[in-house]
Amino acid sequence: MARAGKKTNWFAVWVSIAAVVAVVVVGALVVWANNASSGPGTAPQSAVIDDETGAIAVGEGEGTIDTYVDFMCPVCASFEATYGPAIESMVEDGTITLNIHPISILDRASAGSEFSTRAANAMYAVAANHPDLALPYLQALFANQPAEGTTGLSNEELIAIAEQVGATDAAEDINAGTYAQFVEYMTKQTPVQPGQSGISTPTIAIDGEVISNSQLTGDPQADLVAKFTR
Repeated sequence: MARAGKKTNWFAVWVSIAAVVAVVVVGALVVWANNASSGPGTAPQSAVIDDETGAIAVGEGEGTIDTYVDFMCPVCASFEATYGPAIESMVEDGTITLNIHPISILDRASAGSEFSTRAANAMYAVAANHPDLALPYLQALFANQPAEGTTGLSNEELIAIAEQVGATDAAEDINAGTYAQFVEYMTKQTPVQPGQSGISTPTIAIDGEVISNSQLTGDPQADLVAKFTR
């Protein structure tokens, strides 16, 4: 029984669960990598998108936080809930630039609908057509995250969420899967966390240095904010 007043670190719990399934993810990635398209395909064009790294830049701060996320990944949603407000605050006050990397490693968990790829494609579609709405759309996708093992959100639902945050010109690219091949290609470029043997999500880099999720305690101030306020 937990002691009175002691808070459960749910992010740490999720990270522990993720570590258990990491080997399964790595095995799935081997199969996926062998079948993935070899080229980058159509790259989204926007002043905020780096077509070499796949990063969607939010903010203009000197410090950087890179997040590699899969929109079907429950640990990514937990990370957003725990750390998202602090990250957004640092973006708004000019401390950091947030580089969002939408990737796809969990298509296998969406009952054949390839939700992870479709959601990442939608993220690029919004960032390409409405650069200022990239972060609100990411937040909305995690707020509406489907459970693993389901077909996830339909393209119509992805479009509806985009329109809810004001992104009214992304529907064509969402329906066409314009950036699906780009998502596959960029997923293969995801850095491997220290101590891991394959890609996992979320993967976080602070000022270009990839950290292990085991370093995250669930305290945004200690884990992230303090890194940029020394």
